[in-house]
Amino acid sequence: MIRAPTQAGVHDAAQSIAQILPATPLLPVEINGTSCWVKAENLQPIGAFKIRGGWWRLSNLSAEERAGGVVAVSSGNHAQGVAWAARRLNIKATIVMPRDAPQVKLDGTRALGAEIVLYDRPGEDRDEVAANVIAQQGGTLVHAFGDPWVIEGQGSAGIEIAAQLGRQPSRILACCGGGGLAAGLSLACPDAEIYAVEPTGWDMVGQALASGEIISAAPDAPVTICDALQPTATKQINLDVLSGRAEPGVAVSDKEVRAAQRLAFSQLRLVVEPGGAAALAAALAGKVPLYSDTVIMITGGNTDPSQFAETIAMQ
Repeated sequence: MIRAPTQAGVHDAAQSIAQILPATPLLPVEINGTSCWVKAENLQPIGAFKIRGGWWRLSNLSAEERAGGVVAVSSGNHAQGVAWAARRLNIKATIVMPRDAPQVKLDGTRALGAEIVLYDRPGEDRDEVAANVIAQQGGTLVHAFGDPWVIEGQGSAGIEIAAQLGRQPSRILACCGGGGLAAGLSLACPDAEIYAVEPTGWDMVGQALASGEIISAAPDAPVTICDALQPTATKQINLDVLSGRAEPGVAVSDKEVRAAQRLAFSQLRLVVEPGGAAALAAALAGKVPLYSDTVIMITGGNTDPSQFAETIAMQ
């Protein structure tokens, strides 16, 4: 039986992470006339919040598990988070990544010393590929979002936010793929309203929250520029944490995401990848009411330079 993530675990994760990483800044931003806050997780050493869950999960492996190595599945940010923690802890890491992952994420993962196993998206089941890798070479699976330690690690961002504000915010907007960050934030800041923001057609967490059960993405789900936010379904562990804690899901279009990338660049001087701008896109599009203590998560900045330049140049 998988243990449940806990608020105490989130606090423990935050203490561990504070010993190795500085807190990411909480930046003021004005959106549609309301001054609120942006949590700039794109400024992490790997360019994404995933370093939190990767570190906390690998820190909690037993000596035997560390010796056997770890296997992860990711389009790039979780890959780099696990690879970064593995290198620091001297653990072998194998990452299953899609062939169409942004080159900057593939290169970043390799540079951190991880072995990469590629799969075709769509066409191959990434979890099956990972299972085959584990069957052949062993190792502990470090799931990108459906893992209690990963959830607790991601939630450490919420502990930082509360410390920076001097209180819990009333509302947090979180970019959402499988729901690991949203679940962690809901444990870290139980008094805050948590909004999970997903790409249109990939709002599997929002649909799961609405129906009370796991919903899988349609076979013909639309193409999205948010490569980091495309899990085909959430996991029960995430749904269990979020049910009754998170607000109904919010979906954003590619056009809205690009507008958010441009705003982050022009107002905050931040380079933000599409998936990392989803929460900001929802705020900018007026899909979630904002208050003076609303916090918007910017979750990653690992974007293809040429594509980012094209986005910034758009009007």
